[in-house]
Amino acid sequence: MNINYNDKIPNNVELAGDRVLQRALEHWQPQFLNWWGEMGPEGSHALDVYLRTAVSVDKAGWAQFGYVKMPDYRWGIFLNPAEAERKVGFGAHRGEPVWQDVPGEYRANLRRIIVTQGDTEPASVEQQRHLGLTCPSMYDLRNLFQVNVEEGRHLWAMVYLLHRFFGRDGREEADALLGRRSGDADHPRILGAFNERTPDWLAFFMFTFFTDRDGKFQLSALAESAFDPLARTTRFMLTEEGHHMFVGRNGVRRIIERTADVMVQERTEDPDRLRALGVIDLPTIQRYLNFHSSVTVDLFGADLSSNAATFYTTGLKGRFREDHIGDDHSLKDASYPVLEIRDGTLGAKEAPALNALNERLRDDFVRDSISGVEAWNSALEKRGIGFRLRVPHKAFNRQIGPLAELKVSPLGQVISVADWQAQVDSWLPTDGDRQFVQSLMGRVVTPGQFANWISPPASGINGQPVECEYVRFN
Repeated sequence: MNINYNDKIPNNVELAGDRVLQRALEHWQPQFLNWWGEMGPEGSHALDVYLRTAVSVDKAGWAQFGYVKMPDYRWGIFLNPAEAERKVGFGAHRGEPVWQDVPGEYRANLRRIIVTQGDTEPASVEQQRHLGLTCPSMYDLRNLFQVNVEEGRHLWAMVYLLHRFFGRDGREEADALLGRRSGDADHPRILGAFNERTPDWLAFFMFTFFTDRDGKFQLSALAESAFDPLARTTRFMLTEEGHHMFVGRNGVRRIIERTADVMVQERTEDPDRLRALGVIDLPTIQRYLNFHSSVTVDLFGADLSSNAATFYTTGLKGRFREDHIGDDHSLKDASYPVLEIRDGTLGAKEAPALNALNERLRDDFVRDSISGVEAWNSALEKRGIGFRLRVPHKAFNRQIGPLAELKVSPLGQVISVADWQAQVDSWLPTDGDRQFVQSLMGRVVTPGQFANWISPPASGINGQPVECEYVRFN
């Protein structure tokens, strides 16, 4: 295969001069394109889509916008610029120069970290592949496709690291990333949340708000890594991850605004009446929020983790904004509160901070999520509506760790199994909720038109008008 490495694969890793890496990608790229053809956005391959393509790491002009067919998208490989004399910022190697190669003793753990991150990228494309058939507008369809191609680029970013630094093992792992499938009984994706269905656009917006926010915090922790190529790769990925969270934040806000406007116009808060008017009632939105928040909270792993301690001590994975934390960055004698059940209620106990790193990152995520949800509530407040959306307690609906053995309400109260069963339909989406939301999902692709259940955005993309023909059906 003859690949123009400066045009077809934009990069700043000197790909054109690395014959070994070229051979690896010449083997992998056809497999990727086959996977995209099989599992990428359904019915999209012939469409011209107004997409953003990463072409450099220059903050003033790192991306180009233009129409492209997604199979022809230029999935590039970019690392943030190297920092001269960068030092390890935490763990046992703190103060030492960062590594440009993989230390032999940390090889297996680094490969595991990269593979786990890499596995999430194609998984989300697979979860979302049918959504384009039910888009609420051309604007939203384009945003879905932008998220999809950038998840594909993030997969390329991880595959580059595997091919470049891990030899045969890395090549085998890169192939395996295309062999698993989201939700497949025999070959599922590694993390549970990436095997869940994304059947409708409310679920998609919640996914990009919550689960891509997990991506933000995981990538931020990896951006602290002593393995400099990983740190530089994930820092650039964060530039694109911000857009994914914007899609979710903006999408849910527009749904809420439309519902709130109908509530005011019709002077009703009755969910059945609102559903009859073709909008999504606020209690249903809250149940979707509860589900996606709780599924994402589990992605941070067990409350206490020896693996997390090992990753930190050895310099592989830091904390969110490590350099803004005022401690010794070794945590040998530090503690951090984790939850335990005490006298039938949840309480905090102090645990070794090294083992509680997952919990600390989870708490960072929860605080950030609460801030985002409060922005949605402002839309309700402005319209004089008293309903408020809330992020559920982090112990709610847990499926991993010791908290999975408990039944906890969204407010953090430990309850009996009987009480849970009596109230769960008011806390998590029911089959009826999902069927109703699904019933609203009709495809709208006339430029400037929007489905009844969602408001138009305040502005278009890259200075284009909202009514721009973002997707051209040929």
